[in-house]
Amino acid sequence: ETWRNIIASGALPIAITDCMNFGNPEKPEIMGQFVECIRGMGEACSKLNYPVISGNVSFYNETNGEGIYPTPVIGALGLLEEATRHANIPFDAPGDIVVLLGTKEIRGEAGALSGSEYLECVYGIVAGQPMIDMALEAAVQRTCRRLVRESLIKSAHDLSDGGLAVALAESCIAGNLGFRGEFSVSGRWDAALFGEYQSRVIVSASPSTLPGIQSICRDEGVPYVKIGKCGGGALV
Repeated sequence: ETWRNIIASGALPIAITDCMNFGNPEKPEIMGQFVECIRGMGEACSKLNYPVISGNVSFYNETNGEGIYPTPVIGALGLLEEATRHANIPFDAPGDIVVLLGTKEIRGEAGALSGSEYLECVYGIVAGQPMIDMALEAAVQRTCRRLVRESLIKSAHDLSDGGLAVALAESCIAGNLGFRGEFSVSGRWDAALFGEYQSRVIVSASPSTLPGIQSICRDEGVPYVKIGKCGGGALV
């Protein structure tokens, strides 16, 4: 998430610091959470060239003997060499196109709801096994950063909590500008709109820059799909 946020601004991620918050490590399942979290972070940071330069650990975080969710808190540092070449979340102008990087179609697979805000908020369930393809992640973020640096896009927003629908809503609210979706869904609509598929970014741009966006996506081997246009006063 920190990697994506820095990239979406147009900056280069340099390093992270972490604060690892867990329950009672004397319980095998809690220590297991801690060990696997460290392994996952180490693997991801190694593949993304994203070094961990400092951190701390907080154990025994419990209420009535029940441990908190395993919670790694990450602080990150990035470098933006040219401050004028940056992107932000808000949609910018009516008629701008919105492109979703990281997929060639809007899928609605039940597995995308694993560990999602939707699954917990609507059904009260915390379950599933979210997956990530680190090679695709790196390629999508390289693409996004190139698009920002070459001034081909006006906004960039990574998809995280809440999935596609929430990311679109946040960009609409931040820009005080509506959006009309123009896409079909393969599978379940709830999973398509609120599933938390990894390695995806929504970008908005003038229609005239679409060829440049397509060229960079092809160069990096990143799938993409045009999903609609900005305009109006509502998210449709």
